[in-house]
Amino acid sequence: MTIQFAHTKQHFLPTSLRAFIIASGFWALSLSLTVLSGSIAAVLGCVLACVFIDTSLHRSPLKHFQTYSLLAALFVTGLIGVSIAAVLVDSSLIANVLSPITAFNSSEFVAWLSLSFAITCSLRVLAHRTSYGAVIEIVFVAAAFIVTLAAHRNGMIHRPFFIGDFALIRGIDPATILMAFGCGAVLALAALLMMESNQRRLPYHFAVLGLLCFSLVGYIRLFGLPTPNLTNDLGLTGQEQSGGSRQQENPFRDGENTAEDKEAPVAVVVFRDDYEPLNGSYYFRESAYSQFNGVMLDYTTREDMDRDLIEQFTSTEIEADVLPEAADQRIPVRTSIGMLVPHRNPFGLVSPVSYENVANPNNLRFKRTYDAYSMAPEYDFEYLLGRELGREEWSEEVWDEYLTLPADPRYQQLAESLIANLRPEYADDPFAKAWAIKSYLDENGIYSLKNEHAYEADPAASFLFGDLTGYCMHFAFAATYMYRSLGIPARVGVGYSVPASNRAGGSALLVQAVHGHAWPEIYFKDIGWVIVDPAPQQTLVDMTTDPQNELQQLLGDMLRDDASFEDFLSAQQNSAFSFQGLLNILYAMVLGAIFLGYAIKSYRLLAPRLGSLEQQHKLSYRAVLDRLAAVGLTRHYGESREDFAARLAGSVPSLSPMTQAHLAVALSGPQKTLPQADWWSQQRASVNGEISANTKSWQRALAILNPFSWLFSR
Repeated sequence: MTIQFAHTKQHFLPTSLRAFIIASGFWALSLSLTVLSGSIAAVLGCVLACVFIDTSLHRSPLKHFQTYSLLAALFVTGLIGVSIAAVLVDSSLIANVLSPITAFNSSEFVAWLSLSFAITCSLRVLAHRTSYGAVIEIVFVAAAFIVTLAAHRNGMIHRPFFIGDFALIRGIDPATILMAFGCGAVLALAALLMMESNQRRLPYHFAVLGLLCFSLVGYIRLFGLPTPNLTNDLGLTGQEQSGGSRQQENPFRDGENTAEDKEAPVAVVVFRDDYEPLNGSYYFRESAYSQFNGVMLDYTTREDMDRDLIEQFTSTEIEADVLPEAADQRIPVRTSIGMLVPHRNPFGLVSPVSYENVANPNNLRFKRTYDAYSMAPEYDFEYLLGRELGREEWSEEVWDEYLTLPADPRYQQLAESLIANLRPEYADDPFAKAWAIKSYLDENGIYSLKNEHAYEADPAASFLFGDLTGYCMHFAFAATYMYRSLGIPARVGVGYSVPASNRAGGSALLVQAVHGHAWPEIYFKDIGWVIVDPAPQQTLVDMTTDPQNELQQLLGDMLRDDASFEDFLSAQQNSAFSFQGLLNILYAMVLGAIFLGYAIKSYRLLAPRLGSLEQQHKLSYRAVLDRLAAVGLTRHYGESREDFAARLAGSVPSLSPMTQAHLAVALSGPQKTLPQADWWSQQRASVNGEISANTKSWQRALAILNPFSWLFSR
C-alpha cells in the first residue's frame, strides 16, 4: 500500500501539470469559437483525458491495444460526441423541453467535451508510445495560443475582439491582456519542455520563468510596447527620413498588400478645434510627388518647390515656408496627433502650417506626439470657378516642373477629348477642366488592389489606357498627368484620407493603414493647393473599415492628457476586475518574494553567530551548505553527506571535518561532547576562504545577487 501511494504521489505532479497546460491551450482556443459552456467542457475533457491515459494506458486492457487502434477508437469517440451535440441543437423536441438556449449550451458542452477528450487522449497516447508525441503536444499548445491571438497581428490592438471588447469597455489597454496571454503561453510551453527533466526542480524553473515574464513587463515600461515594422501603401510608416534625402521606391508595387493587412491602427488624431471637411473625408497631408524624374513623379529635389510642406519632425516648433492663401476662406484648426507606429514624416490636416512638439502623455503606446496647426478650407467648389493658376513668385523652371509629364501624347489627347463638351462659359476654366477629368475617372475607373500595371514602364499609362482598374496611386498619377497636359500645375499629395463618419461625433479620429491615400492637387492663384480627388464609383474590393469607437475614444483620451484618460477609466470601470490592480499585486508579490528571499538568506548566514553552542553543529553546517549552493556546489540526489564532502575535498577540504562533527552531534544526541564555538567559527571562515579561492569572481557576484540560492542547499 505504501509503495502504491508513493508511486501515485510521484506521478501526480507531472500528470496534473500536463493536464493544466494542455487544458490552458484548449481554453484559449475555445474562447473565440464557443460559449462559456463549451470552454468549460474543453477544459474538463482535457483533464479527464490526461488522468485517464496516464493512469490506465500501461494497465490491462489498454496496454494490449495497438496505437493505431486506440487512435481510431478515439476518433470514433469524438465523432459520436459531435453527432450527439448536433442532435441536441437540431431537435425541436429538446429545444421545446429545455429551451433553445439550454439546448445550444448543452450541445456546445457535449461537442467540446468529446472533442477535447478525444484529442487529448490521442496526444497522450502518442506521447507515451512514440518519440515524436511530446513534440506534437508542444506544437498543439503553441498553435492554440497562436490561433487565438493571430488577429492581433500587424498591430491591430483591438483584436481578437473577445479580448479587445472586454478590455476597451473597461478602459484597459488590450495590449496588457495580450501580454499576459503571451506570458502564460511561454510558461505553458516551457513547462511542457521540462516535463521529462527532474521534477523537483520544476518550482525553481517556474520561478525563473515567472521572473523572466515580469522582466518583459519591465522592458515594456522602459521601452514601450512592441509595434510591427509596418510600411503601408505609400511608404508613410517606417524609419524617419529628411525630405531632401529621400528617393522614391516604385509606389505602384505596394498595392499587392491585401485589405486585411491594412487594418492596423497607425495613429490617432484629437481635434482641439471643431471642423467638418468639405467632401466627407479628412485629408492628412504628409508629402507630395511633384518633380518628374524621367520615369514618374518623385519627391522634389528643388528648394523652390513644395515650400508649403513640412517634412521634418521637430523637438520644438517648425513652420512652413509658404502659407496657404485666401485666409478669409479658411479656419484655423489645431489637432494633436499620436503616432502608434513610427512614421517617416509628420502629417497634418490639410493644409498644415506648423508642427509643435508636445510631451508624450503615454510613451508606452505612442511613438511620437505633436500638435499640428492647419488652415483648413471652408470654401465650396463654386468658389474655385474662374480662378487663375499658379503663384506669382514661381520661376519659369518651377512652372515647368509642375507641368512636366511623360512623353506620351495620349494623356493630352484624352484630356482634350474630355473637356471638349464643356459649356462655352467653362471652356477655358481650369477648375471646370479638372472636374471633367475627375468625373471621367469617377464614372469609368474601377478600384482594385490587383497590380498588373506596377512593373510597366509607365504604370499610370498602363492603367489609364488599359483596363482603368487600379487603386488610389493609379488614379492620382493619371489625373495629375492629364491636368498637367492641359497646362494646369498639379502634384500628387500623399498621406491619409479618413471618412468623416468615423469620427462618430467625438473629438478623436482613429487613423488606420487602410486610410493611406494618394490624391491629385492643383495650385490656384491666391488660394493654394486644392485637392481634386477622383472617387471611382465601381470597386472590386471593400476597403472600408467599421469605426472602432471604443478604441478611438481610449486612444484619444490617452493622447489628450493624463487627467482625461483617468476620467475615461473611471467612466468605463463598470466591472470589479482591474487588470492594472492585478498587475500591481503581482509586482508587489514579486518584490515581496525577493525581499523575503534576501531576508531568509541573511538570517541563515548570520544564525551561527546568534545561536547557542548546542545549535552550532546545525546552524554552522547549514550556513556552509548555503555558501556552497550559492556558487553551484550542491549535493546530488542520493549522495550522502560524507560522499559530498569527499567529492569537494580537493577544493573545499574544511568541509570534511565539519561534516563529521555535524553528523557526530546530530546522530549521538546532546550527550556528545560539543566542539567549542570558536572551532565552528574557524571552520566557517576556512570554508569561505576556500570557496573564494576556487571560484570565479562572476560566480561569487551571482552568489551575492541570487536571493534564493539557499533553496538548493541540502
